[in-house]
Amino acid sequence: MDGSEHRQIARDSLFVMADLRIDGADGEHRIKVRNLSAGGMMGEGQVLVTRGSAVRINIRNVGWVEGTVAWVHQNRFGVAFREEIDPAVVRMAPKEGGDDMLFSPKTAASGSNSGPLRKV
Repeated sequence: MDGSEHRQIARDSLFVMADLRIDGADGEHRIKVRNLSAGGMMGEGQVLVTRGSAVRINIRNVGWVEGTVAWVHQNRFGVAFREEIDPAVVRMAPKEGGDDMLFSPKTAASGSNSGPLRKV
């Protein structure tokens, strides 16, 4: 499948915080999920990932999802999931006891997560 075929996959633009683990590296990294589809996502954060790296992402209401880094550009990167997910579940209210990790672009720019949310 060439790059143009990937662009036909429906993506849901959103801003959700997630945790990222890189296979072979210690620790977790907090990242922003900028868009999401059933088969992958675009993440953003101060984390060094390389194309082909195996990763796991803890996505709100979905849990840990395994994938492979497909591309990297500056502090953004794409991940192809090993198995498809339902992106609509991520937009639902957090599960009982879960962390509400949605944030607005306005508060994200300021680094604060205390402002009102807006639907994007």
